[in-house]
Amino acid sequence: MNEIFHIVLIGGIVFLAHTLEGITGFGCAVIALPFISLLLGIKLTVPMLCVLGWCMALYIVIRSRKAIQWKEFFYIAVCAGIGMPFGMLMFEKMSPVGLSLVLGGFMVGVGIHGAVRTWRSRTASGPQVPPRKNWLMGIVLFCGGIIHGTFGTGGPFVVIYASKALPEKSLFRVTLSLLWFSLNSWRLADWTVSGNVWNAEIFRVLIWMFPFMAAGVLLGDYLHHRVSEFWFRFSVYAILGVAGVVMLGNNLCKLLN
Repeated sequence: MNEIFHIVLIGGIVFLAHTLEGITGFGCAVIALPFISLLLGIKLTVPMLCVLGWCMALYIVIRSRKAIQWKEFFYIAVCAGIGMPFGMLMFEKMSPVGLSLVLGGFMVGVGIHGAVRTWRSRTASGPQVPPRKNWLMGIVLFCGGIIHGTFGTGGPFVVIYASKALPEKSLFRVTLSLLWFSLNSWRLADWTVSGNVWNAEIFRVLIWMFPFMAAGVLLGDYLHHRVSEFWFRFSVYAILGVAGVVMLGNNLCKLLN
């Protein structure tokens, strides 16, 4: 494949994924990982998206820091943080195909259920009942930490809780951005200490992708303030479902080949 075309193709995926995360506060790695891993491989794609996601999250946190919901952030961060080391070990030791199939199926189910429920409730009024902080929610967030440690994309699990606990779109976006910034900081530090992830190829790809990421961040931030609450929530679940289908298809092809 022509190198320039290769760069533009990956850059277009990065741009679209970061535009969507700029609107919703999650979805960048979920959307981009299945496509870019076909072109670069999982071991190169995950660190690249982790660095780009870290930069984007930092921008959103600085820009909207006054809206951070600290109580919800700490609850999510603690539960997900407990699962992170398990995912980090899995990234080093295990084949990601089987886990990706489970994650993809889960994403499709949650995406369809959430989108249908959001569509049916578009005419409903009254405040949304926040989720209870029980052991089941803790397990869901713990699983989000495992997935984030493995793929850098624990969003599907975290969104289950956060979409109910943080119904207002700006609070949702900045609080989750702080979570991604924190978890990715841990991930980047671990890779730096271990010394077996960073190489010249990763840095070369990052240099090419930063402009595409920056353009997506700015466009997504602009659109975030112009999307209604209903379409915001519907798009969150739609992104989950579409990304799940892509992840399932990608990994089923790997198993069949």
